Amino acid sequence: MTSNARGQSLELFFIDGRPDGMLTAEVFNWTGHVLMTPRTQLSAALKRREARYTGIYLLFGEDEAGPLAYIGEGEDISARIKSHDTAKDWWTSAVLITTAGNNLNKAHVKYLEARLIEEARHIGRIRLENGNTPARPSLSEAARANMENFLDYVMMVLPALRIDSFLAQTRPGSGQAATIAATSPQDNPVFELYTPKHDIRATARLENGEFVVQAGSQARHAWESKLAEHSYATLFQELVTTGVLREEGEVRVFSDNYAFRSPSAAAAVVNGRPANGTLEWKLQGSGRTYKEWEAEKLEQEGIADDQPA
Repeated sequence: MTSNARGQSLELFFIDGRPDGMLTAEVFNWTGHVLMTPRTQLSAALKRREARYTGIYLLFGEDEAGPLAYIGEGEDISARIKSHDTAKDWWTSAVLITTAGNNLNKAHVKYLEARLIEEARHIGRIRLENGNTPARPSLSEAARANMENFLDYVMMVLPALRIDSFLAQTRPGSGQAATIAATSPQDNPVFELYTPKHDIRATARLENGEFVVQAGSQARHAWESKLAEHSYATLFQELVTTGVLREEGEVRVFSDNYAFRSPSAAAAVVNGRPANGTLEWKLQGSGRTYKEWEAEKLEQEGIADDQPA
């Protein structure tokens, strides 16, 4: 897949005015149409015209082993989902992906199904109930390019709907974190975190607005906080399960560069407990906290506290 590096406008429409109800998602100048529905509103969702179009669908939920998903395709999506309504009792929400003009054919959606399963298994953030990964159907070079472009938009829309199963957080590059130099300290500063009690060291770089903990950084062997249900505890376990955090003696080590949404998320995973990352991460070579560095940067850029919004 290619990356859409340009700005995009996503239109979400909450069908019944509820943020937790049915919604549609469309992107300007994209023929795709996304319908997301909780299972409790399945009957109403399947009465919609687009539910009878040719497309792909994703079912999300969980079983006794944790989060689970299923990816399928059909020339009439509603018929396929009706069959799953009786055969699968674990799923709680569905995403139907079609086109406004119903111009996908069977080969198109079988290709999209195969590619989505490939991506989900490659990223490894969620278990799939699907059996084997289906073979890609034979498409012309032009059709393959069209479907890959279509898939790029799908991968952009799903995270906007808080579906992160296809969102890869690992980043290119490898090597020991301690040896990484700050080639552009102003734009890509490097931060360090050291926990003397457990002798854990980690390094992170701020890149393109992401807080990327570098490969080779250390983390606690397990989540040690009493807050076992904390969202960062779930993230910690996900990184262990997917192999981003590999066991190495009494600690774990990042096998890849990994992008976190915030310094606190990164600090929590490193320390195995909730943490204020703006205080625990220090600018490499200076001892200044992330919070102090950020305040200084805002001041240098003329963004004062009393500046009108």
